[in-house]
Amino acid sequence: MHVVIYHGKALHLAISSSLLLFVLSNDGTPNNEIFHRFSDYIRRFNKSYEYGTMEYKKRQSIFEQSLRRIEWLNKHRNSSQAALYGINRYSDLTPEEFKNYTHLVKINNTGKKPHLLKSKLSGDPKVLKDLPKRVDWREKKVVTPVNNQENCGACWAFSSVETIEAMYALKTGVLEQWSVQQVVDCAAAPNRGCGGGDTCLTVEWLYESQAKIVLAEDYPFTGETGECKQDVKSAKTVSIAKNFTCDSFVGEEYLMLLHLAHHGPLIAAVDATGWQDYLGGIIQYNCDSERNHAVQIVGYDLTGEIPYYIVRNSWGTEFGNDGYLNIIIGKNMCRIAEEVSAVDAI
Repeated sequence: MHVVIYHGKALHLAISSSLLLFVLSNDGTPNNEIFHRFSDYIRRFNKSYEYGTMEYKKRQSIFEQSLRRIEWLNKHRNSSQAALYGINRYSDLTPEEFKNYTHLVKINNTGKKPHLLKSKLSGDPKVLKDLPKRVDWREKKVVTPVNNQENCGACWAFSSVETIEAMYALKTGVLEQWSVQQVVDCAAAPNRGCGGGDTCLTVEWLYESQAKIVLAEDYPFTGETGECKQDVKSAKTVSIAKNFTCDSFVGEEYLMLLHLAHHGPLIAAVDATGWQDYLGGIIQYNCDSERNHAVQIVGYDLTGEIPYYIVRNSWGTEFGNDGYLNIIIGKNMCRIAEEVSAVDAI
């Protein structure tokens, strides 16, 4: 049996019947093994369940279900690069609670802008052979530290502002952190602040309103939707250029690679439902059909047996690989190619 155990930042794959994460007695109740595992989990992730209460029993049962799901997911690993799933801070949540906790809200924008990125990129899949085998904009010092949206469904604002940060750094050579909170508070409807939003509509609003985003230190993140502040003074501001884009690249993901290689990071709406147990590796399955989250794509890697995107999340550095995850290229996995936006900073 394959069991993935999470210790700090290390991933350990154990293959031993003596390391079973759960054992059931004949009547289906958990024995001492699951009790000790759950107790360890509570300590490791600073949970506050009181032993013997109904809530404790409920969370222990959910924890056991998570372990069963993790075992099933890891049985489908087809290579050493494939995604690893295991215990993390979400293991005491049901899948529905996970969606609510991370504010995964259905994204259904049909109003794509006519500023088509794909119209600026020529060629066919053969151009892949001329692409750099690996691109990682973090190595160029144009990507800010991983953010944590906390209990606020503002992934749409984080991914948009993070990409503006990268494009500003590429243009000026200066890496700044711009205000996500300003976008959360001020972006026009149907964006709903911490209640969710849409990346395509966000970049459209940023351009049409010519909003001047201030520095994060002057309009800091609060984790809540607030009143839009119009009079914030800041030493610098940034806006986006009129050549912003929003496209679907389903069946044409090589165009996304062209942009990543020759222009910069991208914003993507994705399905994150299956990320609850993710620890690292390349996601090749276990995604649903509903876009409900937004991320920044900061690069790709074609050097191994499985080509993948380098994806930045906004759930803090404890998630995945220091806040990042990898998603296979070419299969629209997790709906990553369906709603992709690009911006330039001015």
